[in-house]
Amino acid sequence: MLTDIEIASQAKMKRITDIAKSLNINEDNLEPYGHYKAKVSLNEINDENIKKSKLLLVTALSPTPAGEGKTTVSIGLLDGLNKIGKKAIGALREPSLGPVFGIKGGAAGGGYSQVVPMEDINLNFTGDFSAIEKANNLLSAMIDNNIQARSGNLGIDPRTVIWKRAMDMNDRALRNIVVGMGGKNGGMLREDGFNITAASEVMAILCMSKDLADLKEKLGDIYVANTYSGDPVYAKDLKANEAMAILLKDAIKPNLVQTLENNPVFIHGGPFANIAQGTNSIIATKMAMSKGDYVITEAGFGADLGAEKFLDIKMRYSGLKPSLVVIVATIRALKYHGGVQLADLKNENVEALKKGFVNLNRHIENIKGFGLPAVVAINKFPVDTENEINNLKELCSNIGVDAEVSDGFANGGEGTKNLAEKVVKNTQDISSINFTYELDSPVKDKITTLCKKIYRAGKVTFASKAEKDIEKINKLGLDKLPICLAKTQYSFTDNPKILGATEGFEITIREIEIAAGAGFIIPIAGEMLRMPGLPAVPAAVGMSIDANGNISGLS
Repeated sequence: MLTDIEIASQAKMKRITDIAKSLNINEDNLEPYGHYKAKVSLNEINDENIKKSKLLLVTALSPTPAGEGKTTVSIGLLDGLNKIGKKAIGALREPSLGPVFGIKGGAAGGGYSQVVPMEDINLNFTGDFSAIEKANNLLSAMIDNNIQARSGNLGIDPRTVIWKRAMDMNDRALRNIVVGMGGKNGGMLREDGFNITAASEVMAILCMSKDLADLKEKLGDIYVANTYSGDPVYAKDLKANEAMAILLKDAIKPNLVQTLENNPVFIHGGPFANIAQGTNSIIATKMAMSKGDYVITEAGFGADLGAEKFLDIKMRYSGLKPSLVVIVATIRALKYHGGVQLADLKNENVEALKKGFVNLNRHIENIKGFGLPAVVAINKFPVDTENEINNLKELCSNIGVDAEVSDGFANGGEGTKNLAEKVVKNTQDISSINFTYELDSPVKDKITTLCKKIYRAGKVTFASKAEKDIEKINKLGLDKLPICLAKTQYSFTDNPKILGATEGFEITIREIEIAAGAGFIIPIAGEMLRMPGLPAVPAAVGMSIDANGNISGLS
């Protein structure tokens, strides 16, 4: 079979102006970036149309090294829905260059379920990540400048600065650095560090904003440090938010592209789900719902991270309600959760599949707990046997959930028509959601409820640093914010090696970060990195570009 980039290079794309016309986008509201991608003005959002659109949330079981393929399924389902006569549009996240050149690869789908132009989307695209990075680093520069300034000095205590610089690349050497070297000309010597751009609070804010005015206000609410007298310092105190918003004036507009089958997709924003909310922007989702009868969006990693945050955070702020949740599973991942080694996943093993089903079942239970219907999409791999697929369908049927094969990787929309039919059949009008916790509850209670209800922890322990952080959160009046738990994506516990669906374990909250601008607080369980490192053999090593600009090795 051809590689992803070879398939994408053979795509017969339509001009983005033609894709926009199919959505009745006013020409004055379209800003083309070349022939095949464009930004769309927020004027195209229509609240009345949104009420009539059905939102489909794609999530997955706990991820494994075998891969699950949420984006591939999302794109395949989009094409499948259009194949059966539904007006469906996608609303997805933008890829980060860190994973693209690291170990995970791109995030534009795979096989015959891709968004194009694939190289552009996976690389610099329309410059959104660059703008977010610049806005982030402008605030850093203004913090250090104020610390050194003689006039207008806010009295920032350099030891209390929590704001870090950002770069969209995996570079472990930048996790912890020292800035201000060089004596008087270098500024005030202090410890600092870099986050990957997808982990910047500016990224989270962009994806939580409803318009430019809201973006500006949220940027102003970023908590950066304390003064020597202990008072909090926010970005608005530095008068940084106006300039930051200027840098983001184009980035706030969603990007319009297309699938290999010329169906429209809005791609916008890309926060990670293990350390942020893990979903595309509210603006892009609303834009898609303004234009389509069905909108497919996704949430990062497993349902316990991305989907939970989509429902408990994004839904609370946006008012959007999914009509159905699609949970992606693979035979390979279930066998891995059932104890099979990575090298042996190609062999049929129904017993391991049944054993690993406990992980998928836990996610299904959680989605049902929110009061939402669910369908399982079995992302098909060539080594999957009919016996394994039929057993998985039966396991799902036994708990009252439809499961259907998604063969979009090999066959595009034609391979997902049956899944699309199941999705339409199970879609419901949702009037209310059973949120995991009440916002008015104390911070510690909200975290404990989340850990016990979603993860099935038996005990939640708060380290002394976390206890002090809660005191600070209460003092700042941020205790009513929702919870954005940061933890490993590979396990329901805070230990990535514990697979399946264990319960009754102890989970420890090390510390709690404040994302006041984004509108949530971030308890951290286990070791979490906001700046990943490259693997021993980065994906970048296998990439090349010829004299004509043709790229190979990008996937």
